[in-house]
Amino acid sequence: MTMNFVNKKVLVTGGTRGIGSQVVKDLIDRGAEVLATGTEMVDFLDEESLDRFTATIRDRHFDICINNVGINQTSPFSETSDRAWSDILKVNLTGTYKISKAVSKSMITRGKGKIVNVASIWAHKSRAGRAAYSASKFGIRGLTQAMAAELAKDNILVNTVSPGFTKTELTKRILGEKGIKEVETQIPLGRLATPEEIALTILFLASDLNTYISGQDIVVDGGFLNV
Repeated sequence: MTMNFVNKKVLVTGGTRGIGSQVVKDLIDRGAEVLATGTEMVDFLDEESLDRFTATIRDRHFDICINNVGINQTSPFSETSDRAWSDILKVNLTGTYKISKAVSKSMITRGKGKIVNVASIWAHKSRAGRAAYSASKFGIRGLTQAMAAELAKDNILVNTVSPGFTKTELTKRILGEKGIKEVETQIPLGRLATPEEIALTILFLASDLNTYISGQDIVVDGGFLNV
C-alpha cells in the first residue's frame, strides 16, 4: 500500500522550511498540487494579511489542509512580554483556527476532507520558559478535538501530529551540537527524528489510507515522553 496524492489539492502553512518543506516535497513527489505559504505570501502576525489570505482561499477547493505554521520564543514566565505571548498564540493557535475555518467551508460542501494540525511534544508536557508555546500547542490539541467532533458528520477527518526533537536547522541553531547530544541521551531511541519521519506521519493521516482516525494526536518523539 502506497500513499498517492495524485489530483489532490493541498494547502500547507509554514511550508518553506523545516518539517513543512519536507511535507511539501513529499506531497509533490506523490503527485499533489500544493499551495505552500511562507512569510512572503502571508504574515500570520498581521491580522489584515491573514484575513486577506483566508478570504482568497475560502472558496477554493482543497482536499487537504496541513497547519504547520508556528513560532517559538523561550523566556521565564514572569518575564514573558505581553507582545511575545500574543504573537505566539496569534500565529500558532489563532492562525490554525482561521485557516481551518476557511478551508473547511468547501470541504463541508463537498462532504469530505482531511485537516492535520502540527502541535508538539510541548502540547503534552512543558518546561520552564515554554509557557506561551505550550499554551498555544495545548490549544491546538483542544481545537483539533472540537473540530473533529463537529466535522465528522461531513466526513472531514481532523488530527494532530506532535513532533519531538527533530533534526532541522532551527533545532541546530537553538540547541547547538552540545545541546543536541544532551537531548539524545534523554530519547530512548538515542537520536533526533528526521524531517522525513515526521512528514510521513503527517502524510499518512492526510492520505486516503486514513479512513477512520479522527480527533487523535500522534506523538512522534522516539519515546521521549515515556521516560
